[in-house]
Amino acid sequence: MKRRLILCLMLMLLPLLAASEHELFREDFQSLSRWKNVYFPKIPRHTLYSAVKDGEITCLKAESRDSASLLVFREVFNPYAYPHARWRWKVDNLLPRADLTTREGDDAPIRVYIAFAYDPKRAGILEKAQYEAVRLLYGEYPPHSSLTYCWSSRVYPRDIITSAYTARAKMIIKEQGQDKVGVWEAEEADIIADYRRAFGAEPPEKATIGIMNDSDNTHGAAVSYVTDIAVFR
Repeated sequence: MKRRLILCLMLMLLPLLAASEHELFREDFQSLSRWKNVYFPKIPRHTLYSAVKDGEITCLKAESRDSASLLVFREVFNPYAYPHARWRWKVDNLLPRADLTTREGDDAPIRVYIAFAYDPKRAGILEKAQYEAVRLLYGEYPPHSSLTYCWSSRVYPRDIITSAYTARAKMIIKEQGQDKVGVWEAEEADIIADYRRAFGAEPPEKATIGIMNDSDNTHGAAVSYVTDIAVFR
C-alpha cells in the first residue's frame, strides 16, 4: 500500500517536474535580487521599480513620472535553447500623448524587452568600429538588436513597429488602448519566430530580458505591474 501511494504521488508530480525542467527561470518578484537597474545617458529622472503585493499577487510595480530606466535580469540566456517567454502584466493608466512611431511619443506604461548581445565575430569592419566607439564611450557594448513587447497607449493597424530611434529595435504590440486597463493579462512570446518576422534574419545566440515603464518623452506618468515572467523551452 505504501509503495502504491508513493508511486501515485510521483505520477501526480511528473507534469510539475517536467514543467520546471523546461523553464530556465521564473520570477514572481518576491525581491529584486536577480535584477539590476540600467540608466540611460541624458535622462535624469528614473523609473521606480519595487517588489510589492497587488492583493494576493506578488509582483513588480513600475512607476514612472517624466522618467525612464530599465530593469534587467542579471543572467544571459540562449534563445535557441529557451525560445519562449511568458508573463502577466497590468497597467493602471495609459499615456495619452504617447505614439510609438515617433521620437516625441516613444513612451509606454509597460514593456518587456528581449535584448540580443552584439557578437564581434559576426560583425563587419564598419559595424565593429561603431560598436567599439560606443564601448569606449559607455564602458560596454550596446545590444545588437532588440524585441520589445509593448502595452501601447495608442491603437495601431499593425503589430510590429520599428523604433523611431533605430532600425535595430522592433516593437511588438501585445495590448493596446483602454479596454483592458486595470486588468491582469497573460502574454506569451515565441522569441525566435518573432525575431525572424520582425528582422527577417536569425537572432544572435545570447540574450537578456528586461522590463521598462517610461514616460520621459511625453512628460507623463504611469503605473504598471508585472509578475510570473519566465523564459522556457
